[in-house]
Amino acid sequence: MKFIGAVPAHDLTYSDVFLVPSRSDVVSRLDVSLAPNDGTPATIPLVSANMNSVTGPRLAAALARRGGLGVLPQDMPLQELDSAIRWVKEQPVLWDSPLVFGPDATAADVLAILPAVEGHGIVIQDGSEFLGCIPAERLRSVLDDARLGDLLRGASASLDAEDITTGRQAFDLMVDADLTFTALLRHGKLVGTLSRRGALRSTLYAPATDGDGRLAAAAAIGVNGDVAGKARALAAAGVDVLVVDTAHGHQESMLRALAAVADLSLGIPIVAGNVVSAAGVADLVDAGASIIKVGVGPGAMCTTRMMTAVGRPQFSAVLETAEAARERGAHVWADGGVRYPRDVALALAAGASSVMIGSWFAGTIEGPGQLRADQSGRAYKESWGMASTKAVQERFGRLDPYELARKTLFAEGISSSKIYLDPDRPSIEDLLDMITSGVRSSFTYAGARSVSDFQERALVGVQSAAGYEEGKALPVSW
Repeated sequence: MKFIGAVPAHDLTYSDVFLVPSRSDVVSRLDVSLAPNDGTPATIPLVSANMNSVTGPRLAAALARRGGLGVLPQDMPLQELDSAIRWVKEQPVLWDSPLVFGPDATAADVLAILPAVEGHGIVIQDGSEFLGCIPAERLRSVLDDARLGDLLRGASASLDAEDITTGRQAFDLMVDADLTFTALLRHGKLVGTLSRRGALRSTLYAPATDGDGRLAAAAAIGVNGDVAGKARALAAAGVDVLVVDTAHGHQESMLRALAAVADLSLGIPIVAGNVVSAAGVADLVDAGASIIKVGVGPGAMCTTRMMTAVGRPQFSAVLETAEAARERGAHVWADGGVRYPRDVALALAAGASSVMIGSWFAGTIEGPGQLRADQSGRAYKESWGMASTKAVQERFGRLDPYELARKTLFAEGISSSKIYLDPDRPSIEDLLDMITSGVRSSFTYAGARSVSDFQERALVGVQSAAGYEEGKALPVSW
C-alpha cells in the first residue's frame, strides 16, 4: 500500500482515507480471490467477533459455509463450547442447516427466531419422520397460534440429495419445480435445506473446511485459569483456529497464556490480541501467536476510548501492526470499526489478512438470541459489549454476591443495544454478498487479483470529513 501524497503525521480512521483507482486488467469481480492465506481454512477475509451477542453455532456454521470463520466466545462454559464446535462440524457443507420444528409448534415459535422473509423456511418432523417444509414468507398470513402441522397441505416438495452434484443443478431443479425453499432428503432422511439463492451462492463461494471436509470453526479462550487445559479440550473437540483473547493483549498474563498454549503444539493457528502497536505484535508473535488481533476501542459496543482515552484510530493501527507482523512471518486480523464494505477493503489494503466484524453481524437471522420487535414492528436483536455490566454478570454469575458486585462496579461498555435487522439483508449471507461484492470491486479498481496483490497495489489518499460525506449516496432527492 502507498499513500498518494505525503505520509500523514497523525493517526487515521477508515473514514479519513480513500482508495484511488489504478490501471487494471482485471475484467470481472469474479476473477478475484479473497482468500486470506493466513494459515486458517478461510476462503474469504471475514471473521465474526467472539461476542456472546454475535457468534453462536448457527452463525458460525452459516459463515463457514461461505468461507468465513465464526469465533465462538470464551464466556461459554467449556461443555457448551465443546458441544457448539461439534455441532458446527456436524452441519452440511453443501446445504443449509435445517431449522426443525415439531408439528405441534406454532407460527409464533418460528417467528421468534426466523422472520417471515423469502429464501428461508422450516422443516416439520415428527421425531425423525420428515413431514414437510414451510417457506418462511407463508407465515406472514397466519395467526401466531397456528399449529405448524395444520399448515402442511398435500405433498410437501423435497429434493433427493443423491440426485444433486452441483449448485447450478440444484438451482435449475428448484426453478423447474417452482420452489423457492426446499428440504434435501437422503434415503428419506433430512440432510439439509436449500433456497434458490443458497444454491446460487454455493457456485460463488468456497466453504471453509477442515482436513476432513467438515465446516471450520474457531473458538476463543481467556488468559486466566487453566488456559492450556481449555485449549487442549477445544482442540480435541475439533476447533480449527484458537483465539487467545483479552481486552489489553500486551500484558504479562497474555504472554504467559500464549506460551502455555504454544507449548502444546496443537497444530492449529493461534490468534492473540488485542494490541495496536508494533511492540505488541513483536511480543505476542515471540510468545507463540501466528495471527495478531488488532483494535482497541473502535467497536460499536465499546466505550474504552471514552472511559479511558486508551486506543488508536483503527486504520493506522492496522497499518503499523501489519507491517510488524509481516516482518515476523505473521498476520493480523483487523478487529472492529467497520461500518461499510469500504472499511473492510481499507483494512485489507492496510495489511490485514482478515477483518473481524461484531455488531454488524449481530443483527442477522443467524445471530444468537431471539427476534424482538419495537413499537413500530421493526425486528431487532439485542447486542452488548463484552466488558459491559450484562457481560460481566453472565461471565461471573457463579461468584458470591460481594465479588460479583465488585466486578460489576467497574464494568464498561454498552449493556443493551438494539441492532435492527436490515429488511433487505436480514441474513448474514446477505451481508456477505454485499461486503464481498464491494471488496471484489475494490480489488478490480486496484488491478489486483488476490489479497496480497491488493496490499501491494492499493493507493490510499487522505480526505477531509467533507470528502467522506461527499461519497455517501443521498437518501432523498435534492
